[in-house]
Amino acid sequence: MTRSASISRTTGETSIDLSVDLDGTGSYTVATGVGFFDHMLTALARHALIDMDIHAEGDIWVDDHHTVEDTGIALGQALHAALGDCAGIRRFGHAIVPLDEALVLASVDISGRGALFWDVPIEPAKVGTFDTELAQEFFAGFAREAGITLHLRKLAGSNAHHIIEACFKSCARALRAACEEDPRVSGIPSTKGVL
Repeated sequence: MTRSASISRTTGETSIDLSVDLDGTGSYTVATGVGFFDHMLTALARHALIDMDIHAEGDIWVDDHHTVEDTGIALGQALHAALGDCAGIRRFGHAIVPLDEALVLASVDISGRGALFWDVPIEPAKVGTFDTELAQEFFAGFAREAGITLHLRKLAGSNAHHIIEACFKSCARALRAACEEDPRVSGIPSTKGVL
């Protein structure tokens, strides 16, 4: 069974084409027009071991908001489609990832109840030209559309680049664990029989 999916999403603000393969090696092709965001998405792919091909064009002459949020939405939709009925997966995953002085905890439940619980204060408002508040917008759209409960919590850190990168890497490692197939699991990993 292949666990892959492709999504195309076009609005008046963005045009996004992406594909994912949950059983990949973490290879990626990423081009959104937002440099720092591309850097974060490549980290997500690499550390989740999810192959990602992401191409986005957006109204970045306005700002990066629509491109970042809509990419999160489309990526979440692709993850949800690739997981299918979720039979045989581990379902839960967590990671605590350091990046120099920054330390971020991520916890994932592939629950069917998509929500982000964000406790990541970031004082610097920018990383280069990237608005740091957009990290939360990305993860909110991603978690909602993927149908995952995602907790992200900063345990330490002062450098905005490091904090955000630790968010993407800890989320990646938690996703990797949650999406993995578990040979001991038969069917849907829930007493309800559905996720």
